[in-house]
Amino acid sequence: MPLLESLSPLAASLNLLLILLSMLTSAFTAAVGAGGGVLMIMALAQVMPVAALIPVHGMVQLGSNVGRTVMTWRHIDRVTLAAFLPGVALGALAAAWLLIRLPAGVLELCIAAFVLFTLWGPGLSGRALGRVGTLIVGAVTTLLSSLVGASGPVVAAFIKQRQTGRLAKVATFSACMVAQHLTKAFVFGMAGFVFHDWLALMLAMVAAGFLGTWLGLRLLHRLSERRFDALFRWALTLLALRLAWLGAQNLGLGLD
Repeated sequence: MPLLESLSPLAASLNLLLILLSMLTSAFTAAVGAGGGVLMIMALAQVMPVAALIPVHGMVQLGSNVGRTVMTWRHIDRVTLAAFLPGVALGALAAAWLLIRLPAGVLELCIAAFVLFTLWGPGLSGRALGRVGTLIVGAVTTLLSSLVGASGPVVAAFIKQRQTGRLAKVATFSACMVAQHLTKAFVFGMAGFVFHDWLALMLAMVAAGFLGTWLGLRLLHRLSERRFDALFRWALTLLALRLAWLGAQNLGLGLD
């Protein structure tokens, strides 16, 4: 399989597996509202060099979220997006110049705790859901995204508090994630990452992601609002628990 072998430094079989995975995770996110990004980075971490993991994941997720945004643009909450964007810029600048990182595991535990509190706690106050709160969420999640790769569950949990309709949740979440993943080209470009070596694989995964998004949105239209909310909540809960487990492992808390 010369064509598959030429896509990246990985073996042909792994390239094919990642392309199929991109389609499946994009369909999952489009149908359920979030979670595909975390599933993707967990899979990439098993086969990809650490130095390539976050930038490749970011560019693939950028393409996938662009597809969802284009297909659902009429439902985007532009007020939320406008408040989110300045925070994205601040978080990207902080990530580009950050020299000191927290111990491995702390960030994962913080993300998991925030998501679980947002989903099952008393809910965020009106001030936290306002323009300033949205800006802060944009900045913090963009910074976390550059450090741990997938901040989608935090953004999705926050968007869930602000939106009522299922299409509005998916559309607004996707638009926010486009802005966030776009900053990774800047952050990792400054860090010296060579995107060219992985470009062909990223493009193939993005194309597969468009197909997955189309399939997922077809499923979304068939879900009732109540069923969508239940799937959305439990998908995020399981992902948050998985992140907490990984964080505890990284801190050496004896969960092996």
